[in-house]
Amino acid sequence: MQPVVTPEEMAAADAATIAAGTPQAVLMERAGRAVARATLRRLGGAYGRRTVVVCGKGSNGGDGLVSARALRRAGARVAVFRLADGVDREDAQREFDRADGFVDAMYGTGFHGELDGDAAWVASAFDRSGAPVIAVDIPSGVDGATGAVQGAAVQAALTVVFAAHKPAHCFEPGRSHCGTVELVDIGVDVGPRTVNLIESHDVARSLGRPKADAHKWNAAVMVVGGSAGMTGAPQLATRAALRAGAGMTWCYVPGKEAAARASGTEGISRALPATADGALALEAAKDVLDAVGRFGALVIGPGLGTADATVAAVHEIVRNVAVPVLVDADGLNALAQDSSPLEDRRRRGLATVLTPHGGEYKRLMGHPVGDDRLAAARALVDRTGAVVVLKGPGTVIAAPDGRIAINPTGGPELATAGTGDVLSGIVGAFIARGLEPFAAAAAAVFVHGRAADRVGPGMLASDLPDALPPTLATLGDG
Repeated sequence: MQPVVTPEEMAAADAATIAAGTPQAVLMERAGRAVARATLRRLGGAYGRRTVVVCGKGSNGGDGLVSARALRRAGARVAVFRLADGVDREDAQREFDRADGFVDAMYGTGFHGELDGDAAWVASAFDRSGAPVIAVDIPSGVDGATGAVQGAAVQAALTVVFAAHKPAHCFEPGRSHCGTVELVDIGVDVGPRTVNLIESHDVARSLGRPKADAHKWNAAVMVVGGSAGMTGAPQLATRAALRAGAGMTWCYVPGKEAAARASGTEGISRALPATADGALALEAAKDVLDAVGRFGALVIGPGLGTADATVAAVHEIVRNVAVPVLVDADGLNALAQDSSPLEDRRRRGLATVLTPHGGEYKRLMGHPVGDDRLAAARALVDRTGAVVVLKGPGTVIAAPDGRIAINPTGGPELATAGTGDVLSGIVGAFIARGLEPFAAAAAAVFVHGRAADRVGPGMLASDLPDALPPTLATLGDG
């Protein structure tokens, strides 16, 4: 995994490197030259190219000055403007109008707040120009700790990142402002970190290969979900679990008619006691608890609805089931009303995974996720003792022992009904295959996003399960 460090942690790593004997000027020289090389690659060389470098104060501006010097030595024509000197906007606009590219060295990853004055004008002028912007470590106007943007911000085509990713490179809207991210080594060792960006080879290694003597009950998943008009959700989770390597799945839905409609594929459908209006009845909890011991994981929540009897059944099941349980969708909404089953599981040391999106998070915690997604995930872990999968652009997976993984795969195609149900099935399958819950959740989120990337625009959630086998087969390819 690639470490992700906060601006404060990066500053401490820089200071430690300097204290160990590498002068700050040397680090600045390495950083500036890396930016110049990236700029030349982006512009297709130096000959006949005009570049404008805009520098702020501090090390970010110093990196920009070094890059300007390196670009000149390579043969490019370079104009430099310093915010500290005040930007002559008429002069700057003339240079901007004939520039082939820009280097943004105004503000670094420690920035927070809103660009104003000349910096805001420059960001807008970059945008009007249409020429590519190469950002030094982070586009100016993006909060390095969260990725938040208030007001004007530079839209970069390429961001040259030093030593390690920062949260802003991983979370929206900062991630989109970065364009392509190029990570370069300038000789600063950030050391091992508890927050990391998931990589393909990590997932391939954690999943491994099935044992030669495996049989279907070695990786069995039970799915409990559905209500009147909502039986498709648990079926999506069930099919995804099968495609992700579950050897046996039982899809429990309320009512015999619903179970009959859900049958006919490799996933076995089972009926649970239902209320008169087709919701899960409280009596269903006993059936689930009697049968679940044979399974490696339980997924509960997709399509359940929020009837009072259903909420009571969810509480009874979550509180008492001994196998690892993943709670999603209406299962989370049930726990938002009473989270004591999660406290009981924490006291007993039972594995639990929660997979909320932003709305479900707000219902569980009583407040929105906010700009700091890492802090939000940690807060829910602290409250529940569960592994938390905080879904959204840059999904965060957080464990009670402090480990956090950030997912780089997937995009807006996942913003369609049913994709969360598919994710739940994949997590359940990976747990049933033997992965501990945090590793299973991290691997599942990565694979889920990569499968969506494979399908592309126009994707439906039902397209995802069939995209899982080829996605899993190519994980080792990078």
